[in-house]
Amino acid sequence: MNYVIEIEGVSWRRGELQLLRDVNWQVRQGEHWALLGLNGSGKTTLLNMINGYYWPTTGKISVLNHRFGEVDLRELRQSIGWVSSSLQEKLYATDKTQHVVISGKFATIGLYDKPAEEDYFRARAFMRTLGCTHLWDRDYRTCSQGEKQKLLIARALMADPQILILDEPCNGLDLFSRERLLDSIHDLTLQPNTPTLIYVTHHTEEILTVFSHTLLLRRGEVFRQGDTVQVMNSATLSSFFEAPVTVECHDRRYYVRLSGKE
Repeated sequence: MNYVIEIEGVSWRRGELQLLRDVNWQVRQGEHWALLGLNGSGKTTLLNMINGYYWPTTGKISVLNHRFGEVDLRELRQSIGWVSSSLQEKLYATDKTQHVVISGKFATIGLYDKPAEEDYFRARAFMRTLGCTHLWDRDYRTCSQGEKQKLLIARALMADPQILILDEPCNGLDLFSRERLLDSIHDLTLQPNTPTLIYVTHHTEEILTVFSHTLLLRRGEVFRQGDTVQVMNSATLSSFFEAPVTVECHDRRYYVRLSGKE
């Protein structure tokens, strides 16, 4: 079986804290996954594991058919794009947007190499896919948070990653900015040679239909995983959230409300 990510019996302990416990997760080629969990559930710890920044206390990890311990993790990370809102503040405010995007090819904060014409062509193509070509030649600091997230995704794509992790990309966005960003993510998945997407969130309504599979993570343990349509139901999520909830599906998006609440 050709797995993009294969995690077998992984646990991770830091001092007396058990942050991951016996995690098993396989992502196959061609699948896009949502990773759903509340704050403190272990999502970021698991992402650090996939990127090789944390080493498992127990268990085995393989990414892109490379088993940890048998691969140079620095080289492996070049095939993984990790988009997090925390990166927004690290970029230079006065850089032009296209240079922010192109810098992803070189994995640098700021652009120090002279871009080739092809780099500009690819940057524009990715910005077009994400619906932000109107930002071309703007100062990065003049962009909204939602626009910056689109630029960060385009930046990650410049490195031709095989895995693209979107780590709570809608965090802090208003309703309209969120929907525009989600539309862009949907359009991205329709492009040829799209990398495997891992979409990390604690909001069920952000899980688009393109995320065919969902993993539920609670207190460092896998609570449930499988086809999204089979996971996102009232019984499963009531047990997962440890509170009675009702799941309503509108336009193939999942909305959760506390049972008995209008």
